[in-house]
Amino acid sequence: MRYVSTRGQAPSVGFIDAVLGGLAPDGGLYVPETWPQISAQEIAGFADKPYAEVAARVIGAFADGEIAAADLREMCHEAYATFTHTAVVPLTQLQPGLFIAELFHGPSLAFKDVAMQILARLYDHLLGPQKRNQTILCATSGDTGGAAVEAFRGRRNVKVVALFPEGRISEVQRRFMTTAAESNVACVAVKGSFDDCQAIVKLAFQDQSLRQAVDLSGVNSINFARIAAQAVYYFTTAVALGAPERKVSFCVPSGNFGDAFAGYVAHRMGLPMSRILVATNSNDILARTFETGRYTRGKVHPTMSPAMDIQSASNFERLYFEGVQREATETARAFAAFADTGAIDVPPQAFAAMRELFRGVSVSEADTVRTIVATLNETGELIDPHTAVAVSAQGRAHDLEGPVVVMSTAHPAKFPEAVAKACGVTPELPRGVADLVSRPERFDRLPAEAETIKAYVRAFAEG
Repeated sequence: MRYVSTRGQAPSVGFIDAVLGGLAPDGGLYVPETWPQISAQEIAGFADKPYAEVAARVIGAFADGEIAAADLREMCHEAYATFTHTAVVPLTQLQPGLFIAELFHGPSLAFKDVAMQILARLYDHLLGPQKRNQTILCATSGDTGGAAVEAFRGRRNVKVVALFPEGRISEVQRRFMTTAAESNVACVAVKGSFDDCQAIVKLAFQDQSLRQAVDLSGVNSINFARIAAQAVYYFTTAVALGAPERKVSFCVPSGNFGDAFAGYVAHRMGLPMSRILVATNSNDILARTFETGRYTRGKVHPTMSPAMDIQSASNFERLYFEGVQREATETARAFAAFADTGAIDVPPQAFAAMRELFRGVSVSEADTVRTIVATLNETGELIDPHTAVAVSAQGRAHDLEGPVVVMSTAHPAKFPEAVAKACGVTPELPRGVADLVSRPERFDRLPAEAETIKAYVRAFAEG
């Protein structure tokens, strides 16, 4: 299987090169030339399989023989053995017809672990035999950085630089990055927003001199392997609720759109779905887009769900590419215009195609607080603010058919101050990471200047 850039100015590559490259050289995002298919009969059979086996099948469909099936199965079993729940992504029922998929049982207590743990093993598997060293540069709105550091710390062939917006993530999120003592990890507090961090990463990938000098790679959801790995839990949760015979709806708290786009990928692979509801906080670029057809960047507002404080969702480019029937020239034009003006009018035909599956709802801070309190009082479940945004959003949607699964993207203990302020209960860190708050931190502070950060990355990679 070959992978093409959404902007059409880069040569097609295989799965391994798409994984190790991250972002395409023309600034576009890789997508497979065709979507692999899984039959309804095989999907139904997932109900009897361990999570790691389903992961090996789904990810293997995209690797398409470039990685031996036995090796991929072994990597998946190793990756998901790091999770504290044997189901990896268990379901909890909140009320009749409403479930949460607990995506937070991995090492950094967030859904990013589901993809990052397998991605680290893919890098080991691919880089080791080549005696090749890479530098991973990632931007995080809170959880990606912690998951990347947990997955790649101490690994021989990779150095990691994690950029995070200073003062705009929770202390626990920050500490999952900054308490790593391994010399292959560097963390940078950037004086700006997540969008600033993400823009700097994209500029770094377009700097061919830097890219070649440090063998740059990315593990944000610009990396298609992340999307492939996240598609797995759409299959497992849907099958647990009766798929493929019964359609399931999903509600996804979303900022960068990678998690929701992974649902789209599962759907394109053959998983029947009723709807994907994209839930946002007041940083509502995606909710507005799916309701109006206009993708317009606004000012980033700090909220109690900081991983969603984003006004430029990089994975939307992949959906736009599909919506305009894979017209790469049009996609490149649209996103060049977005970079200049901060707005795209989605063509009517593409918007109609998006609306076949997607809807959007924005949730206020007050409603987020009320949902945390109500969920605790009515079910005994303590949920984090991002999950609360999604639970609130699904309650306001009117066209979700079948069982509804809310993607619970983080453990409430990652946001103890926000949860305690909302409901008076302070969530405790799980036993395995209970000492996190007492570990020494190590990070640097830099301005939101691309050239400054590129120089930092080069010095760290070469040092």
